[in-house]
Amino acid sequence: MAIMDDDRDINRGPDLNAEIGRRRGGKKRICRYCTDKVLTIDYKDPQALRYFVTERGKIVPRRISGNCARHQRKVQLAVKRARTIALLPFTITHTS
Repeated sequence: MAIMDDDRDINRGPDLNAEIGRRRGGKKRICRYCTDKVLTIDYKDPQALRYFVTERGKIVPRRISGNCARHQRKVQLAVKRARTIALLPFTITHTS
């Protein structure tokens, strides 16, 4: 006797992901470059760019940093330029 697809659903537990449309909590981040027009993204300013680079040397994603798409592209380009001329490290050196 073959098991029907309907028979398998009987033993299944409750669907824990029932509310797919539910939004996760948290504060909506706004782009600080859009709110403050005086701030500029400059690859020659490594202190300002360190906010957008993790301890391991990775560029922080847009959903974490709160940048808009336009400014995230500019930050990405500035970090890459700063790395090229050795203002920012590509990776963190391992100290032991």
